[in-house]
Amino acid sequence: MVIFDPPITGVSTRSVSAAQLQRFARRAQELAEVQGEVDILIATNKRLRELNRRFRRKNKPTDVLSFPRPSGGDIAISAQIARDNAQRFGHSLAIELKILVLHGMLHLAGYDHESDNGRMARAEVRLRSQLKLPASLIDRTHSSGRSAKAKPTGKARRKLAPTKRVARSTQ
Repeated sequence: MVIFDPPITGVSTRSVSAAQLQRFARRAQELAEVQGEVDILIATNKRLRELNRRFRRKNKPTDVLSFPRPSGGDIAISAQIARDNAQRFGHSLAIELKILVLHGMLHLAGYDHESDNGRMARAEVRLRSQLKLPASLIDRTHSSGRSAKAKPTGKARRKLAPTKRVARSTQ
């Protein structure tokens, strides 16, 4: 399920529909071989900052967080950062959200670009090509020197991230 919470100016059914993103997420999930149900939250920088602070002890918003669970996982995406990156990299908001969904799916599949010697980057390049997406998030991230992960410390928002999940992010 894709949730826009709250509906965000410039990020709505006019620019990107939840149904369109859900169809893409199912395809990315299948290609990344993630089993179970995956919920995607498109939220404000404030919400991503709260999740990032709670699970990674970083008091700043981030573009995407992944929360694996035994039967799938949750992905949280900052709408504002996605919108800014879409403008920065010269593509649509829909494309940027898809790039972030794919990156989150790969984390849910167990990849970790910080410790896998390029395995996630290779998978992202391959899947990006299959899904007809531009520049890899990992390539963009490594070129700007941002990347991190940490273990969660408590419960997140009611619909995301129960305890004992690992939040992964690119920032």
